[in-house]
This record gives sequence, C-alpha cells and structure tokens, in this order.
Amino acid sequence: LYSRLNGGLLTKKGFFTMKNIHILNGQVMSNHFKQTGFLKQETMITFNEAMCFGSISGDIFSDEFIAMRAKVHNVTLTQYEDITLKPLQPLFNEEFTHVALWFDADMFCQINILTTLAWLDHKNHQHPIELNIVGDQFEMLEKYTLEAKGYYALYKQVLIDKTTPHHIEPSILKKGVDIYLTYLNQDSDLMVYIRENRNVTQKKLVTLIIKNFKNYGLGDNRYIKLIKKKIGRA
Repeated sequence: LYSRLNGGLLTKKGFFTMKNIHILNGQVMSNHFKQTGFLKQETMITFNEAMCFGSISGDIFSDEFIAMRAKVHNVTLTQYEDITLKPLQPLFNEEFTHVALWFDADMFCQINILTTLAWLDHKNHQHPIELNIVGDQFEMLEKYTLEAKGYYALYKQVLIDKTTPHHIEPSILKKGVDIYLTYLNQDSDLMVYIRENRNVTQKKLVTLIIKNFKNYGLGDNRYIKLIKKKIGRA
C-alpha cells in the first residue's frame, strides 16, 4: 500500500504523509511529556529495558532474547512482554518515516540507545533518526541526526563480544560504551570506590555511588547487587 518518497509515505491515492514515532527513556519521561503537553498528539512509546547488564542475545527481541532478558530481570515471559514488548508494539507493527529517540546522557541510556539503533539497522530502517539527549529536568542538552547503518554490528561487538570498536559515533555513545565495557572490571572507578568504602553502611554507600557516578545511570537495586557481590555485604 505504501512506497517511500523523499522520507515520507505515498499512498496509492497520492497523498504524501509523514509518520512520526518518539521512543522515550522509560515511563517517568513519558509521564512528564504528557503532563507538560510536550509532543502532544505524537506517537510516544517507552523503551523499558536495562541492556547494560545481564545476558544478551544477538538476535534482538527474538524468543531467545526475550527468554534471556526475562531471566535477567527475574520476571516471567508474560511479565516481560507486558513491561517491555507491549509498549514497543507500534514500532514493531508499523513503518515510520521519522524516528526520534529521547534519552539521558548516562551509560545506562546509551546502551539502550545502541540496542534501539541496532534493531532499526537490522530491520533496514532507511530514514534519518533524531537522537535527543536530555538532562535531569528533561531539558535538551544535545541533538544528533543519525542513520541506522553499522549499529547492529556495533551492538554485537560491544554487548556480545565485549570488545571495544575502533570508531563509534556520536561521541556521547562512545562514552557510554567505554563505561559499559569497563565498569565491572576489578580496577574500574566504581569497583575501587566500593572496596574503599566497604565499612560504610549499604544504604549510605548506595546513596554515595548514585551521587558520585551519575554518568553510570544505574539504579539502587543494581548497586546493591554489585555491593553484595563485591564485598559480600548482607
């Protein structure tokens, strides 16, 4: 029914239309945008994942991928479908001429961005992609225009092979990848910090880590698991 023309969709009747979709970093951002009327009447969906930890499949959103990620998050397949897959159904089921990503600058979000770009690349998305980086109050910090080319190979190299690519664009994505590939190493800044503060209470240590490692973007539950694994804290 549709053919591509200059970044839009041309129906058989000859009407040229644009179809936009905005992929947001989670429900908090979505709620804020809705409350403020931002992107009103636009299609907004949320990417509810945490791709920066746990086992990962190279075949994004395949049955194998879903089973692995459900196990990582300790949820059932049905729960994973409800939380992660259902919000993404518009992206899976329709063709959009304009895809915009809205994410934070931290490592957590950058790995989610890489996963999203990799999926678009794998699905041969042909239109420019708008990447918007926002701050703590959802204010615009940086904006990029990207093409979904080469990101699936980067995804496999980074998340599956755990090796550092020679080149990554944009630079903010490179920063996130660099942290991702090293943050669990024994000599990483995070692991050294946890060891040096082993006598601090778990609650206070988590608070300190969140304050001092904002560019990581991990949540308190993830830090608690890392503390327990690293220093055996009960």
